Amino acid sequence: MTDQTTGNTRRNFVIGMSFAALAAIGFSAKAILVKLAYLDAVDTVTLLALRMVFSIPFFLAVVVWSQCRTREAALHRRDWLAVLGLGLIGYYISSLLDFSGLQWISAGLERLILFLFPTLVVVFSSLLFRQAIGRNVLIALALSYAGIALVVMQDVSTTQDGLAWGVLLVFASTCTYAIYLIGAGQAIARIGAMRFTAYAMTVACVAVLIQFALTRPLADLQQTQRVYTLSIAMAVFSTVLPVFLLSAGIRRIGASHASMVGAIGPVSTIFMAYVFLGEMVTPAQIVGSLLVLAGVMVISLRR
Repeated sequence: MTDQTTGNTRRNFVIGMSFAALAAIGFSAKAILVKLAYLDAVDTVTLLALRMVFSIPFFLAVVVWSQCRTREAALHRRDWLAVLGLGLIGYYISSLLDFSGLQWISAGLERLILFLFPTLVVVFSSLLFRQAIGRNVLIALALSYAGIALVVMQDVSTTQDGLAWGVLLVFASTCTYAIYLIGAGQAIARIGAMRFTAYAMTVACVAVLIQFALTRPLADLQQTQRVYTLSIAMAVFSTVLPVFLLSAGIRRIGASHASMVGAIGPVSTIFMAYVFLGEMVTPAQIVGSLLVLAGVMVISLRR
């Protein structure tokens, strides 16, 4: 291998790692932006609709761009069904559950629960394909869920109202996202990561807007300038950019490296929650976070 080839490979790896890290931080910032928006008494469906209103132009632009590309393979019926079903599960239902759960729990706990998705992918895949769960996976699961239990018990001691309901909603969001990841592999291989993501996100945006139209008056979209600003930031920096940065990162360094870089997500959420929301960082939260990160790293390395 020549020095130039080695240099290009190293540079490509650094760029990929940077993209994955920026994506993880962007996704993590979503919880902070949602919690800040809730201070203005905006409801979940309206806030989610605003996020999608400001996101959908970007995804539609990618859809149009992909359609205009020469020699772009046409989608078959099963591809459209995959886009529709997985878009609803992975981006619509998952987002709705997550936004709802954030009304009841801290941003730091929300991110830790969402970060459990690799463990759920392994468990669900084992059940689906009837594969035995090995000892290392069991150890990883024990570490991860012990960490969550530790953080939840610490939050219970602060008597947060609706804590159990919030944890349940966000965990359900994590389950739906894990199901989406299991189902998306073959569809992405056929359609392409960027095109599939743009189509699936467009489906989710339309579903959210339909829900808003059926359940809320149009006047509810009239919010404060602060909510609009937070919604735009959520759309650009915590939805559109992270989605495509992660796709570009995976293309350069692979899914395993990208998932390990994703460990920066919960850490950045805890830091941002302390700075912007005034959420306290306790020893129990630090230990619990380390347990979750250790468990997920064991799973990621195994995969």
